Amino acid sequence: MPAPDSSATAETAAETAAESAAETAAAAGGDVAERIATRRSRAGRLARGTVIDLSPLRHADFRRLWIGNSVAFIGFAVTAVAVPVQVYDITGSSFWVGLLGAVGFLPLVVFGLWGGAIADAADRRVLLISSSLVLWGCTLALLLQALAGLRSLALLLVLVAVQSGAFAVASSTRGAVVPRVLPASEVASANTLNFTASTIASAAGPLLAGALVGRGWFAVAYGVDAALFTLALYAALRLPALPPLTEGEAPAQRQVPGLRSVVEGLAFISKSPVLLLSFAVDIAAMFFALPRALFPQAAAEQFGGGVGWLFAAIAIGSSLAGLSSGWIRRVRHQGVALVVAVLVWGAAVAVSGLARNLAAAVVLLAVAGAADLVSAVYRQTILQTYAPDEMRGRLQGVFVVVVAGGPRLGDLRAGATAAAYGLTASWVGGGIACVIVVLPALFVPALRHYTSRT
Repeated sequence: MPAPDSSATAETAAETAAESAAETAAAAGGDVAERIATRRSRAGRLARGTVIDLSPLRHADFRRLWIGNSVAFIGFAVTAVAVPVQVYDITGSSFWVGLLGAVGFLPLVVFGLWGGAIADAADRRVLLISSSLVLWGCTLALLLQALAGLRSLALLLVLVAVQSGAFAVASSTRGAVVPRVLPASEVASANTLNFTASTIASAAGPLLAGALVGRGWFAVAYGVDAALFTLALYAALRLPALPPLTEGEAPAQRQVPGLRSVVEGLAFISKSPVLLLSFAVDIAAMFFALPRALFPQAAAEQFGGGVGWLFAAIAIGSSLAGLSSGWIRRVRHQGVALVVAVLVWGAAVAVSGLARNLAAAVVLLAVAGAADLVSAVYRQTILQTYAPDEMRGRLQGVFVVVVAGGPRLGDLRAGATAAAYGLTASWVGGGIACVIVVLPALFVPALRHYTSRT
């Protein structure tokens, strides 16, 4: 038997070692690539879970509503600045400017409650179109009076009153439409999208309005509002028919709802601790801890200016919270989350009242605004998913009254206590009072045990 060739053996061993090293390196490289891919996947999931959830926009009806109302709200915010400035331009009196809120409040309450009752008995598409046309008509009337140079205070007050009533009906109806065009699992995300868009408009609209009315271009401001509102009107026109879901009742048997229907809606809330408490904590948050009426005095006496930043701070915080709100839909204990958000709101407002420089106050108010968006989303979501469809319009009416009326009461509280006890006591004390009043709600079983599956 011949002896093996030593050089060949060495060569073979070298080749084997090289192949083994290559395999090891490939395996190591594969492990590295796999780890990198895993990390990227985790980072992607984290990013998707952080940014705002856009899944409701896959539904065409909601997508059109959201785009139309988001754009229209910018115009509405422009008009909300232009009308008070025009009233002051006509009268030279802050009294008449303040009276605008009182003129609009009563129609807001009456038509918010009654309009919600109608939304439970009528086709919500038809009601939304009708109320939207009235809103659009008011804006066109504002445009025409500005073009004609009428300078009529009485006409402006009447238009504000009619506009407030139509806004209450449209808002109540629109809120009741959302659960009909989306699955229940996406209602929270839809509300987040709506509130985020409205807060961005609340910051952008006044800036645009300031540039226009500062030059006396009231007609241009109203024209912008009228043009932008056409998108909201188009979205309402494209909705499918949305008749009541009440079974066993022919359309001819349904009557125009009156006081009894409104009372039924209020009675439903009084017997539903979850809904009653969700409204109560919101009223407490706005009544005790809204410092908006104190911003002009704070800017003049404490910060040496910056009133625009103070007014925009809460909306900026809400906007940023909305854009990073992908986590909101995954929270199960929505009742607890609602109360905690209100507590954060009150605490942030209290601390912001102690700030001695504008930047710190703006940052803290932005934190409060972020908490306010979270509480608003959960409050609206609990209302829309907990209530039966035949009650949603009436409950949305109550929601509109609370959301619009609470801040007005908060302005009154803040101004009165500041006049009696000083700026800091009103600002800080209001935030602390909010925390003290709302904290016990954490221990109420109805809210503590309420989950998204309830």
